[in-house]
Amino acid sequence: MIRRIINSNPFLIKLLHWEYWPMSVVYFPLSIYYIYLSARAGSFFFWSTSNPTIESGGMMFESKWSIFKLIPPQYFPKTIFVSENDTVEDTFIALENSGIKYPFIAKPDRGERGWAIKKIESAEQLKVYIQKSPVDFLIQSFVDMPVELSVFYYRLPDQERGTVSSVCFKELLKANGNGKSTLKELIMANPRALLRLDALKEQHAAEMDSVLLIGEEKLLVPLGNHCRGATFFDYNHIIDESLIDVFDHISKQIDGFYYGRYDLKCQSLEDLKAGKNIAIVELNGAGAEPAHIYQPDYPLLKGQKDIFFHYKKLWEVSMANARKGEKFMTIAEFRDLLRRQKAYKLKVNSAS
Repeated sequence: MIRRIINSNPFLIKLLHWEYWPMSVVYFPLSIYYIYLSARAGSFFFWSTSNPTIESGGMMFESKWSIFKLIPPQYFPKTIFVSENDTVEDTFIALENSGIKYPFIAKPDRGERGWAIKKIESAEQLKVYIQKSPVDFLIQSFVDMPVELSVFYYRLPDQERGTVSSVCFKELLKANGNGKSTLKELIMANPRALLRLDALKEQHAAEMDSVLLIGEEKLLVPLGNHCRGATFFDYNHIIDESLIDVFDHISKQIDGFYYGRYDLKCQSLEDLKAGKNIAIVELNGAGAEPAHIYQPDYPLLKGQKDIFFHYKKLWEVSMANARKGEKFMTIAEFRDLLRRQKAYKLKVNSAS
């Protein structure tokens, strides 16, 4: 009875499951440790040297397109850059020349946590996306592979071998039919889907009153983002020498990359460990989190301990690069980055 009350109330769902809490709350205990690490480094911006070839080390406001240009093309889906100054006609010409087919993914070049990512199914949808987007964005081939993961990797720059410290398996948001309930009722009965009720009602408006057959499965959101309803699972048990070998091999081909998280799709875990049929859909730097901590019911203190561990490794990688001559971001550079980020957000908000 109590569980049913909780699972039907969005406020209680968020309150009692820390995976939905604001980052500022979850990360608050880190603030003292961050000051300590900054004091040892002699800079609050020590993270800026973690990945020297990535803007801000990948902590904030970095360009996805600039990162993709560092990755060997065989490891990521075909992707093109669309400037905010490109016309609708320019974009359609670039799309045709690229060979990318519908459906595909469109996402802002700068942004985080799944903001404005959309699966584009038709030319009409693309036209709407272009007209609504006030900023640069990417068009990326949709990867139709069944396994979606986040893999965290780091390596000290003076060491030959790195390690994989986190693996997260992502389960997309789905509805499972029982032969009686409408799609809307199934969504209302699923706490994770209920939190996205308004968006799902808009996305599946024509199907809300339809009844799914027993065993019928309907994909509600085709994206593996936590904020879009995907469930994250701790898959650290699959970490072994073969997995580390694969990400060592890939990471050493990415100039200046030492710390961050791969978001990827693959055909199977066996293929992943063999280093084949892998598609990197995004590579995140210093600002990345070990995504496995967002598994439902993962203990808060354990999750915070994992965050502390990764910040320690971020500091170690950054300091090793600093000893090799990389310079920390200055206060003036940080202010300029904040200014550009603020202007970017104002542009986005004014267009929405």
